[in-house]
Amino acid sequence: MADLPESLVELARRYGVATEYEDWTGRSITVPETTLIGVLDALGVPAATENLRAAALTDHDRQYWASALPPVIVGRSGSTSSFWVHVTHGDPVRLWTRLEDGSVRTGLRQLENNRAPYDLDGRLIGEASFELPADLPVGYHELHLQLGTSDISTPIIVSPASLMPPPGRTWGLATQLYSVRSQNSWGIGDLTDLTDLAVWSATKHGAGFVLVNPLHAAAPTAPMEPSPYLPTSRRFVNPIYLRVEAIPEFAYVRHRGHIRKAREHVQARAQKSRLIDRDAAWKVKRAALKAVYRVKRSAGRELAYEAYRERQGASLDEFATWCALTEKYGADWHEWPEELRHPASPAVAEFAAKHAEAVDFHRWLQWQLDDQLTTAQATSVAAGMGLGIMHDLAVGVDPNGADAWALQDVLALGVTAGAPPDEFNQLGQDWSQPPWRPDELANRAYAPFRALVNSLLRHAGGVRIDHIIGLFRLWWIPKGAPPTEGTYVRYDHEAMIGIVALEAHRAGAVVVGEDLGTVEPWVRDYLSERGLFGTSILWFEFDRDGDGGPLHAERWREYCLSSVTTHDLPPTPGYLAGEHVRLRDELGLLTRPAEEELAADRRQQESWLDELRRVGLLSGDLDEAGVDQVVRALYQYLGRTPSRLLALSLADAVGDLRTQNQPGTSDEYPNWRVPLAGPNGKKMLLEAVFTDPRAAALAEVMLRAVNPPV
Repeated sequence: MADLPESLVELARRYGVATEYEDWTGRSITVPETTLIGVLDALGVPAATENLRAAALTDHDRQYWASALPPVIVGRSGSTSSFWVHVTHGDPVRLWTRLEDGSVRTGLRQLENNRAPYDLDGRLIGEASFELPADLPVGYHELHLQLGTSDISTPIIVSPASLMPPPGRTWGLATQLYSVRSQNSWGIGDLTDLTDLAVWSATKHGAGFVLVNPLHAAAPTAPMEPSPYLPTSRRFVNPIYLRVEAIPEFAYVRHRGHIRKAREHVQARAQKSRLIDRDAAWKVKRAALKAVYRVKRSAGRELAYEAYRERQGASLDEFATWCALTEKYGADWHEWPEELRHPASPAVAEFAAKHAEAVDFHRWLQWQLDDQLTTAQATSVAAGMGLGIMHDLAVGVDPNGADAWALQDVLALGVTAGAPPDEFNQLGQDWSQPPWRPDELANRAYAPFRALVNSLLRHAGGVRIDHIIGLFRLWWIPKGAPPTEGTYVRYDHEAMIGIVALEAHRAGAVVVGEDLGTVEPWVRDYLSERGLFGTSILWFEFDRDGDGGPLHAERWREYCLSSVTTHDLPPTPGYLAGEHVRLRDELGLLTRPAEEELAADRRQQESWLDELRRVGLLSGDLDEAGVDQVVRALYQYLGRTPSRLLALSLADAVGDLRTQNQPGTSDEYPNWRVPLAGPNGKKMLLEAVFTDPRAAALAEVMLRAVNPPV
């Protein structure tokens, strides 16, 4: 810290940029000056010289004092909270609150504030503090300030103090939907397959939810991005997951035989292909969807479509316009004609008017997805699931995609989000995604984030938030720098988590935060206090404060989604064979010799086998017991924990071996393109899962884990 200019440290502090941090080994690291300058620049704050920093500090003061009210006020139900008001020094302050239901509250209590007035261009500005009462209902309200004849307002967000957890314990399948193909899908798993998987697991094995990979939209052009965690938009859904025949208008398509033949062709091609071919599947499916789109809708269906468009508003129009622009100019909006690079440009409106049918087609696709997602959730609950579909929210979006184009004023485009080095990814990670700007989110009362969470929970009984730590602080990496030369930027977690809790409360949904990796200890306590579940992966659960061995089952967290593995590791049979070490060595991702890594991995696995033997779930070693018995014992061990939610990987259920994703790679490994297969490597259709003895046996293990026989 002594090497950093004092003005730079102060400027970073004001914008929530860390100047030092503790790494995964416990060492204190000072952030390089170049990193701080790059991150501040992405926040619109020039900081390369002493003069620029002095000017930025002055501007920060002036912006604060020139604002009559904060851009947003955040509170919790049942607790008071305070906010400031700026008026000409000595002027009276008249405040009232208009609640979401239209009623008005007056009489806010003033608090003591002895801060000296500020000279703003010769006008003294005074600051007063007031208290939001504890009895405000949850919801989105407005605070009003009367200044002479002017009425100034700012939003109030009141979130529930804590979410109510679902009753009892339950288990669910965790699946990568694209990998789960059925006899009637189009070369890739779809929403009808998801519905059928939910019905099977609920009716036959008492499952309470299905956790599915992010279904976020990808660009509609080839090559389609395979990673569900690098979407073009998180607000909208990838139409590749549509089941064409489930659309009501399909019944009225002429020459349906041509569509049937097209599906059979793409299915035959998928059966022969070693990997999932999204481009081939989408090309055929898009043509079929276009034929259905051209069918005249009934009066009732037309009304439903109009209602959907009205509900989605300008965001849907922008997304659909971006899709149409992409089909003409390519998937990177930075390379479009300059006049089309911002959604508010008149040229964009002209394009949308000129290509009205192309734009409307993409609006219509999202309507169909809304319909089929609604059906999936309703059918899951009707089949007996307590939660139904649990969706997954990715950390960010493609910097060249629809959200980055539509929300470019709220995203930091000069940096990328990622993760610092940790035990498993010792070189750090660069996710190539632009992070939210915390200042601009606040200036917009978090409206883009609120819309995102609301849309995700519309069809869900639960949501898993990938890297939920990013709602507290996120690792920002200046463009051109390696992941090791980033720093943390803080967000207003009270606002971000509060919005998640409010939207989940209204949807009656459970929230699971993926809180793995480098996590400040207080964060997990905070999430638990707010009623959000954490995540536990068996292979990562060790007693850090004791002997370093496996954390005994009774000490696991109760309010947690616990599983044996995750999509960033091989399925458990592959993990037991050391596949994760072999693959990382092959791809050059290890920071120590493979022999050392394998030896350390064997010690870790042996410690877990010892734990299984200690509690009586296993006898003998891996060779004696066999892989299937060890996998079974590991899932039985989850039942010994107090965790309320347990997840069974569908890949584990069928004995698959190959990992879906290897962090730190893109094209070096076929990430997110591996079809579901059995232990012999032969691809499995969904119908085979329903009759697979191994899957049935593990599903019954899970059912007994959450509902043990008396």
